[in-house]
Amino acid sequence: MYEVTVDAGFSSGHYLRNYFGKCENPHGHNYKVRVTLAGRELDETGLLLDFKLLKNILRPVIDRIDHQMLNDLEPFIELNPSAENLARYFYDQTNQELAEMTGGRVRVKDCTIWETDTTTATYYE
Repeated sequence: MYEVTVDAGFSSGHYLRNYFGKCENPHGHNYKVRVTLAGRELDETGLLLDFKLLKNILRPVIDRIDHQMLNDLEPFIELNPSAENLARYFYDQTNQELAEMTGGRVRVKDCTIWETDTTTATYYE
């Protein structure tokens, strides 16, 4: 099995519904996202997926939420914009693009979101 990983960053605001404490109030984070891909076969160039292509897949996902209030955007209008749900959001969005691009040869292994330098949430299936 091969893996490749790319890190990216974005800044967004959010607040947590059904939470009692400081995080129920609007606030922001400088997030970091790490996406790791996995697959058994390399392409004809000897790559699982070019890092540049993975960055290009992530760019529209990040651009959509960067410098936005997450609670005002789908799916976070209903879904709490927790780090856990953000990790799944990146997982799902990236996997959808990869399935179309690689015909299922490459999949997302996991996505990790850093809300701070010392706190992370990871989603995988």
